[in-house]
Order: sequence, then structure tokens, then C-alpha cells
Amino acid sequence: MIYHIVPLAAWNADPDRPYAPASLAEDGFVHCSPDEEITLVIVNDFYRDAPRPLLALLIDEDRLISECVFEAAVPGPPPGVPEGTLFPHVYGPVDRDAVERVLEVRWDEEGWATGLAEV
Repeated sequence: MIYHIVPLAAWNADPDRPYAPASLAEDGFVHCSPDEEITLVIVNDFYRDAPRPLLALLIDEDRLISECVFEAAVPGPPPGVPEGTLFPHVYGPVDRDAVERVLEVRWDEEGWATGLAEV
């Protein structure tokens, strides 16, 4: 399983089509994380001010039609992510059938992501 963070409104925006976030057009791929621990680091580094609720899509990369490649972050990993961590990049839209679970990011009183929970 790989993880992708998305605001609920963006995930629900066009439910009859494969999911294609802005990063696909901007960067050429959909940014994902390899596990829950790194996903929470990414949420705290980049998504603390994102619209909520914030979801984590758990994607079975073997069920994707688009290619998924594990690559190093360029220019380097974000703060709190170990050197050498490879990130899954999906080079095309995410097939909704490949999404096995949808979890919601949980926050503490200070606005830090602390975990993922069933929706």
C-alpha cells in the first residue's frame, strides 16, 4: 500500500473519473508516501493549513493502471524524513478501484497530525 493525502472536497470533486490532483499536471506525477509514519511527517510539513477534513488514500499500487515508481525526493527528503527514503510517484491518474481504504487525518489541540483513523 502507498499513501496519498487529499482534502475531502478534492477527493469528492469528480467521483466518476480517476483521481488526478494538480500535482499530476504540475509535476507529471501524483505524490505519494510509502507508509503511515512518513505520511504523517509529510502532513505536518506541508498540509497543516490544507482544507479539512484531510484524507489519506491507501492505494494498492499493483492495481493501478498508471505506472508507480519509487524515487528519491529531489532535491532531498523533507524535514523529518530519513535520507534514502524512496517515495512512490504515480505517473498518471489514480484509478479509484485501486484505493483500498480512505482514512482521515487526526489532529491534536495544537494542530499537529497525530494519526489516521477510519472515516
